[in-house]
Amino acid sequence: MPIDFKKELENAARSMILVHDPDLLIKILVRAIVEKSGIDHASILLYKPERQAYVLSISGGSLGKKIPIGFASLDKDDSLIRFFRERNCRAIFNSDILTLEEAHAVLKDNNLKERLNNLLSDVIYQMKILDTIACIPCYFRDDLLCILLLGKNRNEKKFLKEELDFFLALASNISMAIRNAQLFKDLESELDKKHQLFMRTTIALVAAIEAKDNYTHGHTTRVTNFSLQIAKRLARKQRKIINEKFLESLHIASLLHDVGKIGIPEHILNKRTVLTVGERNRIEEHPLIGATILKPIKELEESLVGVKYHHERPDGTGYPDGLKGEEIPLIASIISVADSFDAMTTERPYRPALYRNEAIKEIRKFTNLQFSPLVVGAFMELCLEGAL
Repeated sequence: MPIDFKKELENAARSMILVHDPDLLIKILVRAIVEKSGIDHASILLYKPERQAYVLSISGGSLGKKIPIGFASLDKDDSLIRFFRERNCRAIFNSDILTLEEAHAVLKDNNLKERLNNLLSDVIYQMKILDTIACIPCYFRDDLLCILLLGKNRNEKKFLKEELDFFLALASNISMAIRNAQLFKDLESELDKKHQLFMRTTIALVAAIEAKDNYTHGHTTRVTNFSLQIAKRLARKQRKIINEKFLESLHIASLLHDVGKIGIPEHILNKRTVLTVGERNRIEEHPLIGATILKPIKELEESLVGVKYHHERPDGTGYPDGLKGEEIPLIASIISVADSFDAMTTERPYRPALYRNEAIKEIRKFTNLQFSPLVVGAFMELCLEGAL
């Protein structure tokens, strides 16, 4: 049954736009080309900017026919690469497609200038080494992104004109798809770098808080770990709410939940006796100070509510806004339990630490008053399992 080239081209174009990994994209394309066109093997020499070379990293076809991966790595001055980068194929053959048969015929006629004659001779030699009978370049604007290498037809027949036209049209789609995938990957890489930079900055900020407040030394890390464990347990029943984005926001919020303490005098933070009412009021300003610090960073909107409201209570007696029940964001309720549990089990200058079991009883006792019952439920499950 003859191939419907137009249909195959449309199907290929639709599938290519969905793939954002260049290597995965060409792997899918090579496999499809081999399966649909009935050739022994197909490969792609893809330009790798980090290596400044065209690398054969994907090859498809029967085991004994396909070119081994890593067999070829050609720099920009290589004859085959230069032939297509300089658009010599179009100048000689009035087409971007180079077939071994036409290359031999042109050399036989001996009508080329010496430079082009020598270059084409080298290209033919390389095509034979690569067991390739047709090369189709993929350009994006003036840049050569890759070269599609095609082996023989399994039935030993020559490629029909419509087959070569199909591959040429496919090459146009391939170049656009590869460029899009590369740009997407570059964007992901840039975002990842920015995320890493942000997390390092966040950790540095946490270190600054811990240097100011002796009590917070290690506290932030423990609260973050407790918070994430509780959230992951809740995710079993609240999958729609607690997703990757929620966990990321919670991670940042729990790391920065005490960032507002930067604005509290050290003599209050490190006081070794019980705080006065005035000093307690100053301490209770830290969630609002923290929210003010983070507000200009638009990307932290979800984390900001955890920082601002982690001292709110379901009975409405918390601060800074006296929120009640479900008015309190889940992210803040999780940090509240984690923060309180660590506070109770950590020794302070003016009181000893509670034993773990005593702290757990206190959390249970103040369910619905100080702590969200939903969060306490997950917390208790973890405690019973010995995970907290």
